[in-house]
Amino acid sequence: MSEQIDIEQHDQLIAYLRDTGRIARDETPACRTLTGGVSNRTVRVERASGEAWVLKQALGKLRVKVDWFSDPARIHREALGLQHLATLAPPGTITPLIFEDPPQHLLAMAAVPQPHENWKTVLLAGRLEAGHIEQFAGILAAIHRRAAESRRPLREIFDDRSFFESLRLEPYYLYAAEQVPEASDFLNQLVADTRARRLTLVHGDYSPKNILVREDRLVLLDHEVIHWGDPAFDLGFALTHLLSKAHHRRDPRFVRAAVQFCDVYSTAVGPLYWNQNLQAMAARHTVACMLARVAGRSPLEYLDPRQQRAQREWAVAAARTPSTHVRDLIDLMWTLIPT
Repeated sequence: MSEQIDIEQHDQLIAYLRDTGRIARDETPACRTLTGGVSNRTVRVERASGEAWVLKQALGKLRVKVDWFSDPARIHREALGLQHLATLAPPGTITPLIFEDPPQHLLAMAAVPQPHENWKTVLLAGRLEAGHIEQFAGILAAIHRRAAESRRPLREIFDDRSFFESLRLEPYYLYAAEQVPEASDFLNQLVADTRARRLTLVHGDYSPKNILVREDRLVLLDHEVIHWGDPAFDLGFALTHLLSKAHHRRDPRFVRAAVQFCDVYSTAVGPLYWNQNLQAMAARHTVACMLARVAGRSPLEYLDPRQQRAQREWAVAAARTPSTHVRDLIDLMWTLIPT
């Protein structure tokens, strides 16, 4: 089948699965479009046998208010991520790849069994558990440490960073630099320094929205930005989500969770990797991400206008005198959520 299909049109999807021999000619699985993502069409397919898949089809134009484009061929990068992360991350935290179809810009992976919850939804409801934070840090530390220790062939496989450029550096840091001139030097220098750092495998989208909680265990999703690069980006990206929720909810537990995240990560990766350079870069990336999530192409939807302004002012001030230790930066959060 050469014609491009739209998997959100379920009749097209079922016809495609039949025509490609993925399901029998007389089989009609149940299909349900999943919402929440901006870069892909996503559909859950449940077969009569009880087997369930999630199909993802990459979009060329992302579903955000401002123009944001990325090559849908990145679906191949996500398929590679699924295969290799399964050998790096703790067992059970990566969903198995079922099949990939690059011409259709889609892949299928095993669906996480029900019941499960999206971790972002859980956190926004204020249900914060220390065990989940420990897993969140531990999964990332395992990926970073094991990839750094193995190096080749992972460095060669994931050396292309074009999707990281189009989905992270440009829409987050470089776009924010245009919108916030007073932070442009800080952001542009960080981009240059990030491009120069090639240390280990970087997930690039390490966020609670990309994690499902199943029987109290975290499962990591969405690997299309994975690349060989700067692990401090993952740290700043992850910390931003905890700190922004602390700001949104005015909840000091999330600040303490950010401290716990750093403590667990540092212990798991060990002193060889948790050095002063990584800590300083993680602090810079946290400031940049905090700013990008209110001034970039993909602002956090749960921050109201007043919170957006306050977070922008906080990040600009932090960029003027960058912290050299991520724990010092976390301490600055108390100015956003006074007790």
